[in-house]
This record gives sequence, structure tokens and C-alpha cells, in this order.
Amino acid sequence: MAASLRASSSSLRSRLLSSSAAWSPWRILPSSSIHSDAANQTETLAFDEIQLSPEKPSTATAFVLHGLLGSGRNWRTFSRTLASQLRDRNPSDEWRMVLLDLRNHGNSARIKGLCPPHDMSNAAKDLADLVKARGWTWPDVVVGHSMGGKVALDFAESCSCGDYGESAALPKQLWVLDSVPGEVNTDNSDGEVERVLQTLASLPLSLPSRKWVVDHMVSLGFSKSLSDWIGSNLKKDNEHVTWGFDLQAAIDMFTSYRERSYWSLLENPPKGLEISIVQAEQSDRWYPDDVQRLKALSRRGSKPDAGKVSFHVLPNSGHWVHVDNPKGLLEIMAPNFLSGVQN
Repeated sequence: MAASLRASSSSLRSRLLSSSAAWSPWRILPSSSIHSDAANQTETLAFDEIQLSPEKPSTATAFVLHGLLGSGRNWRTFSRTLASQLRDRNPSDEWRMVLLDLRNHGNSARIKGLCPPHDMSNAAKDLADLVKARGWTWPDVVVGHSMGGKVALDFAESCSCGDYGESAALPKQLWVLDSVPGEVNTDNSDGEVERVLQTLASLPLSLPSRKWVVDHMVSLGFSKSLSDWIGSNLKKDNEHVTWGFDLQAAIDMFTSYRERSYWSLLENPPKGLEISIVQAEQSDRWYPDDVQRLKALSRRGSKPDAGKVSFHVLPNSGHWVHVDNPKGLLEIMAPNFLSGVQN
């Protein structure tokens, strides 16, 4: 199994040729990747902040973590709508949504201080480093899609183990969106995510246009919505476009995502933590045994000295949940989202 994963990653690497404005009443606060003080200057993750009423103090903070090849901006519309629905449900809640660009992705791809190995543990530690560098309170909720879901699990596990120091506070809730918590047992390479990586690895570094990339993806059998989303991660480079992520490093992260297992965290969630797992109904990531195991954990409920696990199924959606069925995802998350938090 491990040899197969390494071979798949090596094969992908060998094919590499190289590697919005705010709208009322919202405000997207500017991102930054540099924290400085008199003693030092530390590079941390790039991010955007969304808050419904930025003139008011926030009552709670949620970190939103994108999946492989994505960026925080992919989740702007969803995060705005979620925050709006949360305020509708409880007008006293003023959520601050922090949309992060994980290492090697989005604006964080330009940051040189995020050193290898590019794996789930270091990606999670980047979150802790950002909190410390900014002097923020620790997030109340962490939402993670796909690879971001495992980064969220690693972050919570490391918080509970004291890996980030005494100042670290455990999140009260995780939302893990279509991310299998155990090893992703893909013995072949025809999964949707793998096919996307293989396709991108076959393309040159400099590409004619976003339209060319989208049309090319569609011609290979990918859906128009997925192809448009992939194309949204391109950036202008003179007369051409290039990817807004480090593809080779992203492949390393995907290998770590497939190999890492967090079943032990789900079997024994720390006190005060709820882990909400969402399975996309049409996703190719899941095996029946994984689903049954999660259902059993969800039925177990919470104990006085432990956290709890909940399990939800998102209908009419493949792996890219925010593209395929964002309305259905909101209908699952908004009623079950943490409420009544005061920072």
C-alpha cells in the first residue's frame, strides 16, 4: 500500500515540467503574510478575513481551510453566506471567518519560510504559528475541506497533546468536509483527485489562457463546474497564465493526506470538542467500512469526559462540495454550527 502511494507520487512528479473586492454589507479585510516586532520578522500564512459587521467586535472565530489545489478565496461566497445564516439564527453572534491559504497554495505559495516536509503536521503547525504571530485568540471552529479536513484534524490533535505550547486552546468544533479520516486506500490512479493531478502535471508551466485550460479539462471528461474551479486558481503572467500553487509541493501534501490516519482522534475525541464529518454522497473517496465506522461513532454520542463525533451525508455532491451543492452543505452546517460563543 505505502509502496503504491510512493510510486504514484513519484510517477506524478516525473510528469511535472516544472513546477474580490468587498461588497456591502460585507467587508473582506486585507490579508498579510508578514508579522514583525522589535525582535524578529516571521513569515506566516496568507489569509483573508470576512466579517458581517466589521465595526463590531467578533464573538467567535472560524478558520476555513481549502482543499488540494485551492485557496481561501474559493470559499469566500460560501463563508459569507454561512456567516449570514448564522447571524439570522442568532443575531448576537458576530462570526469572524478567516480564510487561509495553506502552504504552497494561493498567496502562501510565494512564502519562502514554510519549509519542507510538506505534510499534514507542518500544515497544521502553520495555523498555530499564525495565531501566535498575530496574537489572536485561538479559533473556536475549524472548517476543512478534503486535505484541509485532515489539516484541521491534525491541528486539533496537536492542540490536545500540547504540541503548540500552554497557550494553545482546543477548538470547540471541527467540520471535516469529504475527507476520509483514515488512510485513503487508492490502489489505482483513476480517482477524480488523482486524475486532476495527473492532468495538471502533464501541462506546461506557462499556459495560453484560463479558457484554454477549462476547455482542455472539459475535453478530457471533467465536469464544467470542476474545470471552472480549477481554472479559477490560475494567475496572469504577462501574456500567459500560471498556477497559483506549487504543484510539486502540493503533490507531496496529497501523499501525506492519503497516508495519515486520525481514527484514534475520532475514537477518543478530547473533552469539549465536537468533530462533524460530512460525506459527499457521490464522492469516490469512501469505503463502506469507513462510513459504518463513522455512523457507529456518531451513535455513541458524547461522554462527560470526552468529545463527540457527528456524521452527515451531503446529497447530490461529488468531492468538490462547495461547487456541487453549496446550498445543501449550508443546510447541514448552519443548524449544527457552534453558537453562543464569546471571545
